[in-house]
Amino acid sequence: MTETLLTETPATSHDVAARVVHARKEYGTGDSSVVALDGVSVTFAAGAFTAIMGPSGSGKSTLMHCLAGLDTLSSGQAFIGGTDLATLSDAERTVLRRDRLGFVFQAFNLLPTLTAAENITLPADLAGRKLDKAWVDTVVSTLKLGDRLGHRPSQLSGGQQQRVAVARALVSRPEVVFGDEPTGALDSKTGTELLKFLRSAVDELRQTVVMVTHDPVAASYADRVIFLVDGAVVEELAAPTRDDVLETMKRLGD
Repeated sequence: MTETLLTETPATSHDVAARVVHARKEYGTGDSSVVALDGVSVTFAAGAFTAIMGPSGSGKSTLMHCLAGLDTLSSGQAFIGGTDLATLSDAERTVLRRDRLGFVFQAFNLLPTLTAAENITLPADLAGRKLDKAWVDTVVSTLKLGDRLGHRPSQLSGGQQQRVAVARALVSRPEVVFGDEPTGALDSKTGTELLKFLRSAVDELRQTVVMVTHDPVAASYADRVIFLVDGAVVEELAAPTRDDVLETMKRLGD
């Protein structure tokens, strides 16, 4: 039976930052094909912190990449706000990622020849877009980077480099900040500091954060955890604790 996909934005879409509908992603063809997402439908609320978890190969990074316009679905739909990503050209998707989304990855992706300040404003500078100085100052101050703005990445610790990457993701006030294992390369103390900031960015700055993680401690900072197994959403937790996440992971593993 053919599934009918959504063609209109729901009336409540102003409360929805991102969503996928019947999302399927398949790599390869024939006997060698691999299904990474198998008909996933899930909504990510605006102004909320959502963690995506699952074992290796469960589809969690694929889901985030398709949501963020870094990859395309084989079938189904992915939306940022009311925008169906499938209706955009490659150039339009690039503009959407630049203007409406923020990214924080395990690799900091800072340019070594630029200062922290220049790395933070680089995407806006390349786009010729003027940033709100008061907002930039708020982000820099919150991340405790004020005395590091003139330093190049080689002069910063790993935690400081990641905070620069977070600042770069936030200064344009994106609709969604996507994090792919953002604490994976950090020590526990620095990782905790980063998670606390992401939590405060949601609570105080009304940002929307979607984070892929394998760490139950990191997931406990989220409002909601979505668990994927074999390309399908199999469980959700609201207001998760570390123990809740661990217990769910154990049960799903069994």
